[in-house]
Amino acid sequence: MSTLYLFHKPFQVLTQFTDTQGRDTLAGWLNIPDIYPAGRLDYDSEGLLLLTDDGMLAHRITHPDHKQSKTYLVLVEGQPDDNALRALAKGITLKDGPTRPARIRRIDSPTVSRREPPVRHRANIVDTWIEISITEGRNRQVRRMTAHVGHPTLRLIRTAIGQWTLGALSPGEWRRETIHMPRTSQPSGARPQRSRTRRKER
Repeated sequence: MSTLYLFHKPFQVLTQFTDTQGRDTLAGWLNIPDIYPAGRLDYDSEGLLLLTDDGMLAHRITHPDHKQSKTYLVLVEGQPDDNALRALAKGITLKDGPTRPARIRRIDSPTVSRREPPVRHRANIVDTWIEISITEGRNRQVRRMTAHVGHPTLRLIRTAIGQWTLGALSPGEWRRETIHMPRTSQPSGARPQRSRTRRKER
């Protein structure tokens, strides 16, 4: 039996518990001993971050062999046409190599939490929300992908990692799930037992 914490990471919070430069870290939001992130989420990105005190569970979540799907809501500059979306879906070549195929679609403006500070919109330039799912975890991958097709990312919110979803968590909130999982199985076979949502512990 393992414990997994699902945390809605706010904008400009480091995915670590200490920082020599005085930036906001997880320590200001989670007062839970002996846990660490299972994966990462960029400083300027928001949304679902998984944490656990179980090294084997963290390995199963993050190891590339397991190809956990990660889903993001992405606000991009401009209006990507069908060719741009097809390129992202098929896979593009970045400096560190080609990306795997992705699932991607345009979406209407979603209901999301207000970001502080808010996104700076440029006059006379439209923006578009897309939803993208990838099975890799390269550094700033989604941002680099959208920039590659000419549409820089303005806001990025991760909503799901594998079977785990952000749900109704607001920025700074977290919830705990107890994972009943045989040690020889994959995380996709886990049977979570959910507990109530906790507010940020600042």
